[in-house]
Amino acid sequence: MAARQINPVLKQVLELGPTLAFFLIYLRIKDETYTIGGTDYTGFIIAALVFVPILLVGMGILWMLTGKLSRMQIFTAFMVIFFGGLTAWFNDERFFKMKTTIVYGAMAGLLGIGLLRGQSYLQYVMEEFLPMRREGWMIFTKRLALIFGVLAVANEIIWRTQSTETWVKLETFAFPAVLFVYLWIQIVGLQKYLIEDPSQSKD
Repeated sequence: MAARQINPVLKQVLELGPTLAFFLIYLRIKDETYTIGGTDYTGFIIAALVFVPILLVGMGILWMLTGKLSRMQIFTAFMVIFFGGLTAWFNDERFFKMKTTIVYGAMAGLLGIGLLRGQSYLQYVMEEFLPMRREGWMIFTKRLALIFGVLAVANEIIWRTQSTETWVKLETFAFPAVLFVYLWIQIVGLQKYLIEDPSQSKD
């Protein structure tokens, strides 16, 4: 199915809405305890479990409207389902918190493997949207691998040393904001590598 364009605002709502919903649900029930099948679950764990179907519904709507999901979206959905399941099975919120570390760490690792092979996997994913010379892609990939690694370490430190509420706030707002600003700075700084003819991007 060919990808279709949709309203950018709607696209952002479908992509970011589930995370914001998780945040709002957590704030609402963070101090509650729910007994299910004789087991007590904290508000955080219930919010994490509710987040899974919300995310899948959002992705399903996005797929129906655009006919396409990115590899990153599919990978993130898998990680949310997997670690959400572990969180519920073991009744341990640490699994859900570790998810972020593993997602960022996996991205850093994959980009790093490509760099060791002299390739930019980022170019393979984003070249259609950001035509750029190979030199620029290699620089961009190195810098993005670095920020993913930093965010992975930061998440690991934060969830182990800070309160759950602090982690939820940083996970929902701070990490995405840092990544967005960092990407914007990098794209602006790599303007000299951009090309008008996409066929030149692999030269």
